[in-house]
Formats: sequence, structure tokens, C-alpha cells
Amino acid sequence: MLSTEKQTERHVPVISFVVPCFNSADYMERCIKTLIPGDDRGEIIIVDDGSTDATGTLADAWHDRYPDHIRVIHKANGGHGSAVNAGLDAAEGRYFKVVDSDDWLDKKSLETLLARMTAQSDGEQPVDLFICNYVYDHLNEGRQKSMGYRRVFPNGRVVGWQEIGHFSASQYLIMHALFFRTAVLREAGVVLPLHTFYVDNIFANKPLADVQTLCYLDVDCYHYFLGRDDQSVNEAVMMERIDQQIFVTKYLLDCVDLKKARAVSPKLERYLVRNISIMLSISDIHLELIGDDEAADKQRAMWRFVRLKDPVLYKWLKYHTLSTLTNLPGKTGRRVTICGYKIAQRLFKFN
Repeated sequence: MLSTEKQTERHVPVISFVVPCFNSADYMERCIKTLIPGDDRGEIIIVDDGSTDATGTLADAWHDRYPDHIRVIHKANGGHGSAVNAGLDAAEGRYFKVVDSDDWLDKKSLETLLARMTAQSDGEQPVDLFICNYVYDHLNEGRQKSMGYRRVFPNGRVVGWQEIGHFSASQYLIMHALFFRTAVLREAGVVLPLHTFYVDNIFANKPLADVQTLCYLDVDCYHYFLGRDDQSVNEAVMMERIDQQIFVTKYLLDCVDLKKARAVSPKLERYLVRNISIMLSISDIHLELIGDDEAADKQRAMWRFVRLKDPVLYKWLKYHTLSTLTNLPGKTGRRVTICGYKIAQRLFKFN
């Protein structure tokens, strides 16, 4: 239940920050402190996803401290996607942002973003999607890596997909970089699967064909914390959860409408195909790292699914994209794939 009731004439915030929490007591306060803008432009919805530690108690304490700005949803455990769904259902802001409970936002960059959002959100044609840089933050090791989009989008200008530039190998639109207009997410029918990891890939890609206008701000806003042994992006954890990764890859193939994307802009269609290729590559690489017969069977089954789903797309993905390089035949191909992955891992510090 929501810990506060909606009022008849409630002020409409510029943005809703949704913080999914599951046993997050050790670090959630660091996150929440960075989301309080000091005025009524933002609301924070803390979703306690069936936690068994002090998460729920801490969330309620934050609501008691800021009753006009922070709401709490206590629910049975359903996984990250379930918590995002609950937050989206409850959100009242014009824009919507998921901030994982172990991550945080840079307050100065957030102020820049909120000022721009506020200036245009009441217009006849509000921007559908704001994009900011994100930072891979190895906080405990004192290392950071900023990931931006300087050659993809013009800074500070509202554009359509037809005006975007070229994505480099390290550039793709992950959930942490994206601030969607709430109505766009609802019109796109974004509902994430329950008890599933890696659903951020669905959130970041499914709504894109419903986005008509974008605005990139060249500021390092989202800090993506890396360093916990149990994180879903930890390499060992990803290998253990390879079935979830494959499931999300297949789900993405089912829910992303490439024909609709092509009608919006061929550039958007190419981007989405490229991202599907990246998802397949991630699955390929971790199956290669596992390296046993069962993993090889799963790899063949995954590609068989793609071929049956869309034979034309299958040929393109198999022979003309990044996934070509991560699905090389034989022992030599396997060594090349793993070596390339390790080099990228060192360069971009993504886990």
C-alpha cells in the first residue's frame, strides 16, 4: 500500500524518481539523499520489494521526514521489474527515472537537468526523452569511467531520430542514461517481467519507437556503482544467471517492433538491431566462458530461436554485426571471442 494518499489537487512534479529496494538498508540512504532537489520539482517513490532487513523501516522514516516529497510502496517480492512496474503505476511526475538503490545521481548535474525539464515540460510538445552521461563508478577502488554521447547527439538541442549521429562500439542507451516522459512509457505499454534479472534492457529499448523527440545534456548525472560481489553485472553472477540473460534477449526480440522503429527512422531501426546484436553477444560471451556442453547447447538453441523468429534478421545478426565476432566457430574462435571481451572489460570497466 502507498504510505500516503493521493490528494484531489496534488501538485504535478516535474519528475518521479523510483527507487526499487530489496534488502538495501546498507546503502539506500546514499541514493535517496542525492534525489532530493530541495523543492517540489521531484517526487521520490521508494519501492520496498519484500525486504527482510531494515529497508522498509528506513523507507518509512524517509517518508516521515519528507511527507510531501517521498512516498513508499511496500509489496511482496517480485523482483526488480516488479518494483519498476509498481513505481510506474504510482508515478505522478511528467518524467520518470529509475534509480537503483545502490546508485546515485550527481546533484549539480541533476540541477542542470531539472532546470531544462522544468523550462519545457509545460509546453505543447514536451521532449519525450532526455539523455545524460552515466558513470561506471568503482567507488570502493576510487576509479570512474564516464560514458557519454557527444558524437551521437548535439548537446542541449531537441532533435528527432533522423538527426542523430553514429554510435561507437562503447556507446548504447542504457537505462541509467535515460529520463523518459512518463506518458511515453505508458503509451508504449512498458510492463517488465517478474522475478527476472537484466530487465533494464527491456526498459531501455521497448519505448524507443514511441519517442519522437530527444534532448541530450552533456553532464555526468547517473553514478552506476560497481563493486559488490552479488551484483547482477558481476561476471561470475552473470554466468550463474545465463538463463535469465538469454530469456531477456529473447524477450527483447519479441517486444521490440522493428517495423515501427523503421517508420520512425531507419537510424532508430539500425540502433535497435545493433542493440539486439549486443545482447546476443553478451550471452554468447558468457556461454563461451562457461564452456561446457550444456552451454554450447544453449548457444545453439538461442540462435535457432532467432532464426525461427526472423530469418532475415538472423542472417544480418549472424554475419554483419558485433555478434558475428562473438560467435566464431571452433576453439580458435572461442579464444578470440574471450580475448576481445577481456580487452573491452579493461578499457570500459563495465564490471
